[in-house]
Amino acid sequence: MSDAPAQLVPAAAPAAAAQDQPQEKLAYRLITGPDDRSFCERISAALAEGYVLHGSPAATFNGASVIVAQAVILPAAIATADAAVATAVDELDFDVEFPGDAFEGHA
Repeated sequence: MSDAPAQLVPAAAPAAAAQDQPQEKLAYRLITGPDDRSFCERISAALAEGYVLHGSPAATFNGASVIVAQAVILPAAIATADAAVATAVDELDFDVEFPGDAFEGHA
């Protein structure tokens, strides 16, 4: 038995090939963190990558600091979802007849 100190072996790193392949962008991301410059930089980076803001930001207080959240989405995700909804509506088969004035004044 050796008196030499034990050496820690680092955990296995992911395969180099997996690191070299760019990851597909997520259609939706929720970015959270303390309300500071770093959070704003993360949002700005997402916007520079082509994301757009989705909804209003949210904020809460954890007893020590304000924590904020902002959803961002890719515009292509919106277009894909809108197209899917339009296709589904087009495929609906309405056999119901409504009285002429039933929906007057409603959008």
